Amino acid sequence: MNRTPCTDMAPLEAILGRYPRQEASLIQVLQDVNRTYRYLPCDVLRQVAEALGVPLAKVFSVSTFYRAFSLTPQGETLLTVCTGTACHIRGSGQLVEEIGRRLSVKPGETTKDMAFTLKTVACVGACAMAPVFIVNGKYHGNAKPAQVAQAIGQKGGGHAH
Repeated sequence: MNRTPCTDMAPLEAILGRYPRQEASLIQVLQDVNRTYRYLPCDVLRQVAEALGVPLAKVFSVSTFYRAFSLTPQGETLLTVCTGTACHIRGSGQLVEEIGRRLSVKPGETTKDMAFTLKTVACVGACAMAPVFIVNGKYHGNAKPAQVAQAIGQKGGGHAH
């Protein structure tokens, strides 16, 4: 069946051009697709399957197995809060609440304007800096709710804790 893609395929062609067209390239291609599109669009996954000669079911299996991949559009800024034991004990829940309050999102959600996505993870391996939140890969350790506005580039005061 010939489907007309709704997603711009030009970035995908550039990504596919960097790797051998074989199954062994699948994870690297998906990583680049996820980074470029900020998620894994279904029509792009179909093209990846065809280009690499991999069954679409396997492409979806890999796409859903790794938590780093998303099948839904993600915000331009990814906010990740560690909720592991050390971070939880030191107040990561307050960070999640403050980000959620400021952006009107819950963990796993993206703001309507596609500017921010809030995620929580079980551990980021930075327990000595607990609690930790990450903004597009930049770690903020020993974090307090008052730091959230500055880290996400919002003006105005939050409520005191």
